[in-house]
Amino acid sequence: MDKERIRSFADKVYDDMAGTMAVAMAYVGVKHGLFRAMAGRGAMSQADVVAASGLQPRYVEEWLKGMVTAGYLDYDAAAETYALADEHAYLLASEGTDHFMGGLFYMATSLMGVAPKVAEAFRTGGGVAFSEFGDECIHALDMLNQGSYEQRFTDYWLPAMPDVVARLQNGGRALDFGCGVGRASLAIARAFPDAHVVGLDIDAESISKARAKAEDAGLADRVAFVAQDVGTYRPEERFDLITACDCVHDLADPGGTLEAIRALLKPDGTLFVGEPKAADRLEDNINPLGTVFYGFSIFHCMTQSLANGGPGLGTCMGPKKTEALLRAAGFSRFEPLDIRSATNLFYAARP
Repeated sequence: MDKERIRSFADKVYDDMAGTMAVAMAYVGVKHGLFRAMAGRGAMSQADVVAASGLQPRYVEEWLKGMVTAGYLDYDAAAETYALADEHAYLLASEGTDHFMGGLFYMATSLMGVAPKVAEAFRTGGGVAFSEFGDECIHALDMLNQGSYEQRFTDYWLPAMPDVVARLQNGGRALDFGCGVGRASLAIARAFPDAHVVGLDIDAESISKARAKAEDAGLADRVAFVAQDVGTYRPEERFDLITACDCVHDLADPGGTLEAIRALLKPDGTLFVGEPKAADRLEDNINPLGTVFYGFSIFHCMTQSLANGGPGLGTCMGPKKTEALLRAAGFSRFEPLDIRSATNLFYAARP
């Protein structure tokens, strides 16, 4: 055996473990507002951070030291002060923006929480259903998506389909399939006051949260949130636009579900699909984002589908399989959309 390769791989394992610990510590930093407490404050003593956060001193001390070793915080050894660089705060203390990365930390800890159950499924089959992930996973998904849905969905993503925008401006009908807590649905309602908007999701808890957000936003009279399976949903009219954001690869019955979605579209309507930015070939996914996506797949997306008897398409389904699924479901036109994103690919499909 190559001893140098052994040493090199041992270093990689330590690096990966260090990354895992950094993510867990960063989760605490986001959850308890430690990054926010330090943002824009420059050099701070440990006592300063304790006072600003209101947290327990011994825990704060160890967290500060851990975040320094992980490269998240700067440390002045002479002054014994800690600082969160503005460039790091831009990503760590910017909740609600389209560049906030804190949702990744929340998601990672949610996924690791079900890791033992997923590991058991490797042996026995089946998987972990969405209901088993708990409320914090719903919150994690919202944190991941909020900024993009509120700041890009109607200003950047939908304008890639000018005909759809024109319809919504003129009172068209939109269905947000797999709406979760309703961020995209509310963004559509906010941007197109004359449109009729429905958010549909099978998870009752997510729909409850979506209705609460609609009330808080003053949009409850313009968005209807429905907790129902798309296969049994029977609206009075069909839709000009149906959105399916980051959910097609999760489906337990992708063929049947996409056929049901197509049946809800007007003959000249459009299905807008957003999927993770994964390539068709494994060799093209050998990068950090590919690793993140495969981890999300095993511990979240694929296992949910398998838990419900589905095919477990997985997060890295890729463009070719996406197109094949849509065409098999009766969509005759499939168009990749020219939307720049570091993490997603977008498509328009029409009957």
